[in-house]
Amino acid sequence: MTPRVMIVEDEEALSLLLRYNLEAEGYAVEVVPRGDDAEMRLLETVPDLLLLDWMLPGISGIELCRRLRARDATRTLPVIMLTARGEEQERIRGLATGADDYVVKPFSVPELMARVRAILRRSRPEVIASLLRAGDIELDRETHRVRRSGRELHLGPTEFRLLEYLMKSPGRVFSREQLLDGVWGRDVYVDERTVDVHIGRLRKAVNRGRVKDPIRTVRGSGYSFDDQFAAA
Repeated sequence: MTPRVMIVEDEEALSLLLRYNLEAEGYAVEVVPRGDDAEMRLLETVPDLLLLDWMLPGISGIELCRRLRARDATRTLPVIMLTARGEEQERIRGLATGADDYVVKPFSVPELMARVRAILRRSRPEVIASLLRAGDIELDRETHRVRRSGRELHLGPTEFRLLEYLMKSPGRVFSREQLLDGVWGRDVYVDERTVDVHIGRLRKAVNRGRVKDPIRTVRGSGYSFDDQFAAA
């Protein structure tokens, strides 16, 4: 199951940043820029988690949260409130209205991603899998172990993160720049050829013997975890 996250945020640059990082983590993401539009959308479909800005056009995030808690269908919907209001009384107000967590802008995106995972692990443990499986490859996120046909593979930490990143989105082609951002991080400055080196190391570790290579090179574009391999 793919966890579904709705972002209610009117700041376009921030919503794009959140969408990029959430989709890279394997979430299905919907962005709604207005509070009143989000309320109508939530009458139609309820996501697994809501990232909700406090200050919104239409109706405020705090009012939307209050209305959601009054409805049976959304009473237990996990809500993380995003706001520039960092005063203690404002945090208390947000949590008292029904938010499950409260994140003050500007915030660390990796920390927010960790908070998203933690809340989903508690509220919807079935959508946060500790094991990724594709074909005969099994990756355990908790123990950081990878097996192929039951045989343990020995990967370096970068190769592990690279394989995890690709396995989360079988069939999706990632450019070298996207892989650098997703695996190494935006604040790390390394050459794009570094990706090719680590892909080579990953292939060497995963493809011992006469087995099918799960990693597809897309000329001029980048790399992908073969969706046909994943479906096999």
